[in-house]
Amino acid sequence: MGTYGEYAVFDRSKRGNSAHVIVSGNEKGGSGKTTTSMHVIVSLLKSGFKVASIDLDTRQKSLTRYVQNRRNWAQTNELKLEMPNHFRFDLARVDSTIEAQSKDFSNFERAVSEVQDTHDFVVIDTPGSDTYLTRLSHSMADTLITPMNDSFIDFDVLGRVDPKTLEIAGISHYAVMVREARRQRRHVDNGLLDWVVVRNRMSSLNSRNQENLHGCIKELSLRLGFRMAEGISERVIFREYFPMGLTALDDLSDMKVEGRTSISHLSARQEVRKLIRSLRLPVDDKGRKRAEARVTWLERSNKPVDMPDIFAD
Repeated sequence: MGTYGEYAVFDRSKRGNSAHVIVSGNEKGGSGKTTTSMHVIVSLLKSGFKVASIDLDTRQKSLTRYVQNRRNWAQTNELKLEMPNHFRFDLARVDSTIEAQSKDFSNFERAVSEVQDTHDFVVIDTPGSDTYLTRLSHSMADTLITPMNDSFIDFDVLGRVDPKTLEIAGISHYAVMVREARRQRRHVDNGLLDWVVVRNRMSSLNSRNQENLHGCIKELSLRLGFRMAEGISERVIFREYFPMGLTALDDLSDMKVEGRTSISHLSARQEVRKLIRSLRLPVDDKGRKRAEARVTWLERSNKPVDMPDIFAD
């Protein structure tokens, strides 16, 4: 572990083939972090990977309840559902902030250390607020997923725009935090964070507001170095799945669910699969080669570039 400024950062450079860490983060609530996290988890499990999940939201515990609902549904209906190795965190009840952070770090380090060398992926769901554990998890992410509703209200956590010209007027608090987390990660173990901003609840009807928002996100992506991806639409079925712990990737015909698979379910499944592909996780030979290439690039990035001798003797 390395400590720098307000961050405590794990040095993962000496841990061998550790798990790929995926963090779902956004300081605004209701953006779809937990739904996105659960679908990424189930997708990886169905692909045969060993996945651990960590819920850092000590108040809502939405991912924990989602996993518990899935486990209960499987037991009640005698089903074999893919399950992650799940960890949850409770609020540290101590008087001192420093003591609380120390306890939080110890618990977090214990959970990550337990799974990072035995699992392929670790998926971390964060609360909709700026907390010590939120910053800590961002600083160790390999892939950061930032879901946002398709509106300028959600865009405000990333950047501010001029109301007349719609030009980027500044970078907001969450984007500043991610930028600092990237810097700390690079300082400690030369790690590279792939940041993907996922636009959820996009309208099927194109509008001027949507075009303006797309332009602003694209401009900000060039400044901050994140990629854009389309996420999940506003579908009732995503809310209906939660009490059963199911996802759009589950085959409802085998899940003891009343009714047949609907068009909405199939459309939701296509959206999720498209999202997973856009994350470019190291889930296949091509993905692993990309990951290896990133490591090689990082190793060479601190070395001077060899330039040809262009001057004649």
